[in-house]
Amino acid sequence: MDYYSSDVVTHMQALYHSLSEKDRRRYAAIEAEKLGHGGIEYIAKLFGCHRDTIRQGRADIEALPEDPAEGRVRKKGAAGEMLAAASPGLSKRLKKKLKRKRRARPSKTEPSGPTWD
Repeated sequence: MDYYSSDVVTHMQALYHSLSEKDRRRYAAIEAEKLGHGGIEYIAKLFGCHRDTIRQGRADIEALPEDPAEGRVRKKGAAGEMLAAASPGLSKRLKKKLKRKRRARPSKTEPSGPTWD
C-alpha cells in the first residue's frame, strides 16, 4: 500500500532523520494518524522504527502542552558516563570501556599514520 509518491517519501525520510529522538516519535505519530487505519504499520516500515515508538509519540502529543522533558535532547554516549557516576560497582568497568572508546577515535589535531623525519 503506497500512500505517498517516491519524492515525498524521500523528503519525509530526510526530515525524520534530521529530528531529535522525541521529535521523530511525534512526527511519526502525526503521519500515522493522518493515514488512519494501517498508518502505524506503514509509517513504522517507512521510517524504520518500531510501532511502539509511534504509540509513544502519540502519548507524547496527547500530553501537550505539558511536556516534562521540554528542552531536553539526549546526547549519544552520555548514558555510559551517567551510569558510571551513579553506580560505584560498575564504575571502574564503565570508565575503562569509555577510555578505550575515546582512545580508539582518531585525533583531529594530530596526523594519523607514520611520520617521516
